[in-house]
Amino acid sequence: QVQLVESGGGLVQDGGSLRLSCAASGSTFSNNVMGWFRQAPGKEREFVAAISGRSGRRDYADSVKGRFTISRDNAKNMVYLQMNSLKVEDTAVYYCAARIGWVGPYNDWGQGTQVTVSS
Repeated sequence: QVQLVESGGGLVQDGGSLRLSCAASGSTFSNNVMGWFRQAPGKEREFVAAISGRSGRRDYADSVKGRFTISRDNAKNMVYLQMNSLKVEDTAVYYCAARIGWVGPYNDWGQGTQVTVSS
């Protein structure tokens, strides 16, 4: 089991940038695929980005490709989400998640961090 704590959310203007961080503990971090998800008010939680444990393989939702970058530092047990060119529709609670393997359900989740983009 992995414990996850997100940080870095906040209020930013349309077109601005934020970097989210997720600190992991309780497991061999490099064994885990790490993902970012988000949930806007009244909407279902949706996938944002994922990164593999060691190979650096990445995947992104179409809505964030070219604007968001996921990265990780296995030495520090950290995963990041750099968000550029933010849009009002990116407003959501962002969650960090972990799983073993590139496919399958995410088993561990953080508590979330709020990102609000104002026009």
